[in-house]
Amino acid sequence: MRFPLAMTMFLLAATLHAQTPDNALQAAQVKAGAAFGELQRAEFATKQAEQEYGQADASYKAAQKRAEELKVQAEAAQKKLQAAKAREASARKTYDAAVEAVDKIPQAAPKK
Repeated sequence: MRFPLAMTMFLLAATLHAQTPDNALQAAQVKAGAAFGELQRAEFATKQAEQEYGQADASYKAAQKRAEELKVQAEAAQKKLQAAKAREASARKTYDAAVEAVDKIPQAAPKK
């Protein structure tokens, strides 16, 4: 009985020793698989970030273009306001002069 037990132990040890390269190979394959999965997640995150950047950049450029358009409109409105204020000041000056001229005319005595 000692012989079969020793032989079984020897065979078991040999089997374990023989499986060690397979285990190392399997462990390396698992590690490579995990690294590949991480690579795929990183690639996906990169694609999402590229899309997000592209959309944000396009929105920013559109906002800049709109801001430039609004600036032109604001400058035109400012010129229009300045012209309106100048016309008002001129009209006020003319009105004040007319009122002053009226005040200088002697009033006739009321008829009784």
